[in-house]
Amino acid sequence: MSSVADRSEIFMMALQSLSRAEKGAVAARLLDDSDLRDDVLDLALIREREGESSRSFGDYLAERKENYTTG
Repeated sequence: MSSVADRSEIFMMALQSLSRAEKGAVAARLLDDSDLRDDVLDLALIREREGESSRSFGDYLAERKENYTTG
């Protein structure tokens, strides 16, 4: 296991050992940091949309160009 994975496991074990109120206080403190909050929201959105179909960035740009020139 990598040191990043090791550290994340330690933090998760510590977080899980807290009471509900303590977990809420930790979450509130984490979300007070706007950059971290944005990262958490981005990660939640990625996780939520994992099963959706996707297209390449090149396809997206081609479609956008087509819509711009015809629209």
